[in-house]
Amino acid sequence: MLRLPWPYLTMLTAGYVLALTYGQLSLQASIPITLLILAGIAVQPKNHRYARYLSHSLFVLLALALALHYLPGFHNAQVIEPTRFTENAVPFSMYLNLDKPLLGFWLLLACPWIIAQRSFTSTLKTSAITLSLTALITLTSAWLLGIIDWAPKWPDVARIWILNNLLLVTLVEEALFRGYIQGSLSERLKHLPYGEHFALLLAAILFGLAHWGAGWQWVLLATIAGVGYGLAYRFGGLAAAIATHFGLNLLHFGLFTYPMLAE
Repeated sequence: MLRLPWPYLTMLTAGYVLALTYGQLSLQASIPITLLILAGIAVQPKNHRYARYLSHSLFVLLALALALHYLPGFHNAQVIEPTRFTENAVPFSMYLNLDKPLLGFWLLLACPWIIAQRSFTSTLKTSAITLSLTALITLTSAWLLGIIDWAPKWPDVARIWILNNLLLVTLVEEALFRGYIQGSLSERLKHLPYGEHFALLLAAILFGLAHWGAGWQWVLLATIAGVGYGLAYRFGGLAAAIATHFGLNLLHFGLFTYPMLAE
């Protein structure tokens, strides 16, 4: 009997309910939702391998389109208007996205192996170590690049930012980049020397490239952070990767210029 990852599904459902509270869906959204359902059915191990390959390819295409907000039918609500949290920061705005979380649902339901289950003690220890090291290296690098500065704060919108970043951003991104990409590559390459290292690095690079629109500095920083998240996933499972990712984002938000220094 298939054991579903209920804690993660519960978190994602809570985030989706939050987004739905502020946003709207139209009939056009049923198209990608239907395609995801079909891909999820066809990707199961009992089906022919070519059907599984085709389904994974369909998911990748849908993932790109949903992550980039290219598909119609999703009316993502803006819950933070352009705001400067500190005088020297660029304005920040935030939307509660209804499209991107669908990726998390698909991954958790169709590919529950992405969890990479570990003991609570192992997850806790790994999270503490990887968060400390990743935050130290990434935030120091950002400061040296002149992107952030010391700026402790706690804006009024912190609560909605926390809910969105944990439930609709971090969980989905880690399920995709660490669970799906790194996990799949690790399984495929485990027979090769340093195969798991290569899988971790490739997932981190892809995560960095996902930040291309923000500039090369953010690509570099996201790649560095991705290595930390990858180590967390490898030794502590998905929960450790989420904790490391969210912890770094929270430190950045609360203690440093957010999202970055204005030029």
